[in-house]
Amino acid sequence: MHPGLPLRTLHGIQRGDLCLILPVRGRGTGAADMTDKVITMAHGAGGSRMLDLLEEVVYPALGGSACPDAEDAAALEVPGGEPGFRLACTTDSFVVNPLFFPGGDIGKLAVCGTVNDLSMRGARPLYLTMGLILEEGLSFQVLEDILRSAGRWAEEAGVRVVAGDTKVVERGAADGLYINTSGVGLIPPGREVSIHGARPGDVLLVSGCVGDHETAVLSRREGFDFRVDVESDCAPLNGLVEAMLEVGEVHALRDPTRGGLAASLKEMASASGVALEVREEQVPVREGVRAFCEMLGLDPLLLANEGKLLAAVPEESLPAILEAMRSHPLGREAAVIGRVVEGRRGEVAVLTPLGSSRLLRMPSGEHFPRIC
Repeated sequence: MHPGLPLRTLHGIQRGDLCLILPVRGRGTGAADMTDKVITMAHGAGGSRMLDLLEEVVYPALGGSACPDAEDAAALEVPGGEPGFRLACTTDSFVVNPLFFPGGDIGKLAVCGTVNDLSMRGARPLYLTMGLILEEGLSFQVLEDILRSAGRWAEEAGVRVVAGDTKVVERGAADGLYINTSGVGLIPPGREVSIHGARPGDVLLVSGCVGDHETAVLSRREGFDFRVDVESDCAPLNGLVEAMLEVGEVHALRDPTRGGLAASLKEMASASGVALEVREEQVPVREGVRAFCEMLGLDPLLLANEGKLLAAVPEESLPAILEAMRSHPLGREAAVIGRVVEGRRGEVAVLTPLGSSRLLRMPSGEHFPRIC
């Protein structure tokens, strides 16, 4: 259990008096010294423990072959290629449980997640590879359904699956199916979208309501009967990003997956060397997600999304970009949530409806594992 911040009453109980009464699995301690010497679920949560793992184990072990830059995708120069064009390259693995959830499945998630990582660099996604790790006993029908879904969403996003690999492990060594993808896209000349690009004076936007994906997955997996009718927001964002870039300047983009909007805000502030101010009441949260969070003592800002983006745009581009977003099916609920300001690098201040403020911390673990 842990105390929450009481903001309102719920069924006669002050919200936050008693939180997370269910077992919380895989929650990290936030320690940065790696003294445990073993991998925990918190190391895959997209928060501070994952950063510890990367900075203290993965990058040093890889040595000079690693090029860490905190981006969702690497931007690569192509020797002998057309001047001004760069390749974007990314990879991702998907272990979501269950394989099917309201609004999506692991196949759709794999395609959309990879397309979105490329899109956060301003790239036009082109090609994917797909590796399948299949557990002995998985039915052909389940596999076909998942791959048909992946193919349908690849076509929707305008990408092709051009290579792949298949491995089978013994029964009990996997949870039905895991998928690894890599993606390649093309960054046109002049596009400089980067997690490092937010500047003081920029306006912060989100493309819609946050927390839908994790709420949908948890509700299905854990059997929560809260009468919450929420579907995953899983969707390819490349069309929305193109619409934004066609009408204005975008300095920074991030898709708030593991660790939710909170992690993406902290990452953007730290990578860009700036501070952020966010108005809590302006962050759009669906009523079903809010009710779900209040019942479990969760913070919507920490919940994973799979079809939303966080953007930092200059003030002069705001009207055109906001109009373009709200004209797109995936941006109809787009909202201004705050600003980039001068201040201590990496600091994110959340201004509450009561007039107070709190400093947002990088999530150290995850409430529940295997959300994506």
